[in-house]
Order: sequence, then C-alpha cells, then structure tokens
Amino acid sequence: MDTLTSTTTSTTYDLGETPLREVNAALHAPGLSGDFVITGPAGAHNVACGLNAPVKVTVAGHVGYYAAGMNQQAEVVIEGNAGTGVAENMMSGSVVVTGNASQSAAATAHGGLLVVHGDASARCAISLKGADVVVGGNVGHNSAFMAQAGRLVVRGNAGHGLGDSLYETRIYVRGEVASLGADCVAKEMGPEHLEELTGLLKAAGYDDDPATYTRYGSARSLYHFHSDNVSAY
Repeated sequence: MDTLTSTTTSTTYDLGETPLREVNAALHAPGLSGDFVITGPAGAHNVACGLNAPVKVTVAGHVGYYAAGMNQQAEVVIEGNAGTGVAENMMSGSVVVTGNASQSAAATAHGGLLVVHGDASARCAISLKGADVVVGGNVGHNSAFMAQAGRLVVRGNAGHGLGDSLYETRIYVRGEVASLGADCVAKEMGPEHLEELTGLLKAAGYDDDPATYTRYGSARSLYHFHSDNVSAY
C-alpha cells in the first residue's frame, strides 16, 4: 500500500506503513525540494540519513541510532528523543532535537548546527571537526573529547573529562563542570567570544546573557610530545 500523502505544504510518510528503506530512498531523489514529515518512527534507526538537498524534514516522534547522520543542506527537526550518534558526521544544514540525545551526538561533525533542547549523554561532540553544537540542558562525561574545530555550547552542566585532549574547539558552559580532561583549561571570555556565543545562542533559539558562561579551550601542552607532560598522555 502506498502510504505517501501530499498536501500543498508538505509530503508525509508513515513509517508504520512504509518501510524506512523506501522513505530514505525517496529523500535521496535527485533535485529534491520541499518539506517532508515522517510519522510513526517508533525509535527506528538511521532515519533521514545522508540527506543532501535544501529540504526540511520533520520527524514526529522518537528515533534510534544515527538519525540525520551525514546531513548536508537539509533542515531536520526531531520532535522527541534521539539515540546514539544523532547528526554524526554532519557536513552542513541543521538538526534540532526537541528532547534528549544519547551518546556521541554530532560525533565527527564537520559543519552545520546541532541543537539538543534537552540533555545530551556521554561523548557529545566527540572528535568535532567544525560543526556547532548547542545543548539546552546537560552533557555527559568526555564531551568534546579530541574535538578539533567548531564550538560546543552547554546551557546546563558538564560531566567529567570535558574537553579531554582538546584541539581548537571552543567550549562554552553556563553551569558546573564535574572535571576537565587533559589539556583543557578555562580561558578568558573576551569581546569576540561574547559576540560569538550570542550568535550561537540566538541561532539555537536562546537569549541567555553570554557573560554567565565560562569558556574552555586547549592549553596546547599536548600538541607535541614532551617528557615533562608524559603523565598527561
């Protein structure tokens, strides 16, 4: 049965009736445009992965692993919680999760914007390579581990090992940090950082005072091996 329904504003697919493989294939059609709604996800994995078109996709419900992974150009909104690896390896576009995200959100993401309005679990923004990540709540342990470029904003608290082995990613946290990872230190919040943070918060739909945040970055003592720092490796 064809469960595709079209209106003047969007095209809707019901995953309770249409196999995910067919839905993802339709979202990869050449020259794709318009707005799409995916209903009945019921925690399915790999929803809306590999998109590469300037479309908007709204997922009405909770999703499993790797939702919106490898996203390019598309605007994806997940109306619920997301499992491991949401927006993994994202290149551009945006992904918004209205609920919570499991571990490794935005892992290795090169570009674009991920917004998690709830909490994000362990290893959020791990190995980040240029994307922006804004978390409305808390993040778990080892977030921004080996993060190389991009920005991570945490409106709540951060778990242990924040920014361990950090490169050039900038981290902004409004709440408490349980502990910093190796080579991650608090840094001065200058005018450029206040301006940058204001823009990131605005893009995510928040209007916090940026002066209430602390910036963290790399101490750069691990860039090159030195015997004096051997205990930190």
